[in-house]
Amino acid sequence: MTTTGTDLSRMREMNQLLIVSALRGNPPSTVTELAGRAGLSRPAVDVLVQALVTDGWAEVEEPGASSVVGRPARRFRFRADAGHVLGIDIGVHKILVVLSDLEGNLVNTVRRSTDPEAAPEARLAAVDSVIDEALAGAGMAPADIWAVTVGVTGPVDASGRTSLSTPLPGWHAADPAAHLAARFPCPIQVENDCKLAAVAERWKGVAQDADDIVFLLAGLRTGAGLILDGTLRRGHGGAAGEIGALKAVRWLTAPSHLESCPGIPATAAPGEAAAWVFQAARDGDRDAKAAVRRYTRDLAVGLAALVLALDPQVVVYGGGFSRSADVVMEPLRRELAKHCLRLPELRTSTLGDESVALGGVRLALDEIDSRLLSDALEAPAAPKR
Repeated sequence: MTTTGTDLSRMREMNQLLIVSALRGNPPSTVTELAGRAGLSRPAVDVLVQALVTDGWAEVEEPGASSVVGRPARRFRFRADAGHVLGIDIGVHKILVVLSDLEGNLVNTVRRSTDPEAAPEARLAAVDSVIDEALAGAGMAPADIWAVTVGVTGPVDASGRTSLSTPLPGWHAADPAAHLAARFPCPIQVENDCKLAAVAERWKGVAQDADDIVFLLAGLRTGAGLILDGTLRRGHGGAAGEIGALKAVRWLTAPSHLESCPGIPATAAPGEAAAWVFQAARDGDRDAKAAVRRYTRDLAVGLAALVLALDPQVVVYGGGFSRSADVVMEPLRRELAKHCLRLPELRTSTLGDESVALGGVRLALDEIDSRLLSDALEAPAAPKR
């Protein structure tokens, strides 16, 4: 078998990726330590890591004071600050922007409430303003951003639009990717919020040990994101997990059981009404406990359909209502057990309302990883010391 130049080039790229993986998330490391993590020979790693330093992806850490006699071994670190990414959550009630370095370390987070009835132009203008604040707070400009991922409500098609369904007024005609492309020269992805939340749970949340995950977004709106075999599943048209569109599963009306509970203050907004019911149930109120049972009964119908179809290891209960998981999870578990052949683990999200933006950060970092050693992405030269 003849080995071509292309084969050797590809092998070198793959080996460099191994070194990058060995550097990221670890303290400054010697060539010997990197060779052990990457499974490559020490001479090969020495050449590869020097190339990464030359290209600006890694840097040499200067040795400090040491009692060791002789010249200490050089240590190398990944340049996490070589570039940055944005994860953006464009929700019904809020806009959240998270700025991260290439290690996934959060540099700045800015959120702002927004009018649920805002037109697309006004909502996108608010997004611009929050982005400006996030970048300014970190002393950065759009050119410092290497990838952007935007989370929106509703299934997202290949063009980045929510053409099938969305609760955002007029959003069918909005094109957030094109809007942001006018100011950011980097790749811009748009993804469904439930799917991004599922990614975040596997990255930094309660499902880091699982490859088969159903993320249940529970709030005034109910939705689901799916990860199977460790891969986010979008479906052919981006609508995977949108089982709530089937009226028979009762997800569309499930929150109404909470909103119609007797005793809710007349001045309470929908979200406040649900919080009131959960607290009343926590305090032992009979009507509130009955409302929670009816809510979980309807929630379990659609969730059971997903569990029976996909057989996940973990179901993550997230979204705004997850703050009251202490009164929801046990009745939900009981209802789910009535329908499922095998009950998966039910876990409560710990990421709160940052999960969508964090999932956006992860997908943006994945986009950079896919282009890390290509000609399309070049790190700036390492700073001189």
